[in-house]
Amino acid sequence: VQLQASGGGLVQAGGSLRLSCAASGHSFSSWIMGWFRQAPGKEREFVAAIRRTRTGTRTADSVKGRFTISKDNAKNTVYLQMDSLKPEDTAVYYCTIRSENLMRPIPTNVYDYTNWGQGTQVTVSS
Repeated sequence: VQLQASGGGLVQAGGSLRLSCAASGHSFSSWIMGWFRQAPGKEREFVAAIRRTRTGTRTADSVKGRFTISKDNAKNTVYLQMDSLKPEDTAVYYCTIRSENLMRPIPTNVYDYTNWGQGTQVTVSS
C-alpha cells in the first residue's frame, strides 16, 4: 500500500491549509481513510477519518468545527481542509488507510490502523 500525502507547510495562526492523500497499491474494495498527527514528544493522535462507501465521517473533538475531511472515490484520495489553525495544531500529519467494517464505528485508536504514509509537517506560528 502506498499513501502519498501532500499539502503541509508553515502558516500563521488563523490561517488555512489543505492536506491531500492519494492511496494506491491496495486491494480494499471498501476502505476507511483518515489522518492522525504527532507533535514532538507526544503520541500519535486521531484527527479525522472517512468511509469510502457511506457518508460517515469522524472528527476529533479538538478539531471539530475547524477541520473538514472529504474524499474523491474515483481518485482514491482524501482531503483534510484545516481552517482557523492554532499553534497547538503543529505536528506531523500522517495519512492512513484500512479496510472498512460496516458493523463498527470508524476506529480512532492508532493500533486499528497498520498502513501509514510518510507524514507531512504542519507548522502554525503564533
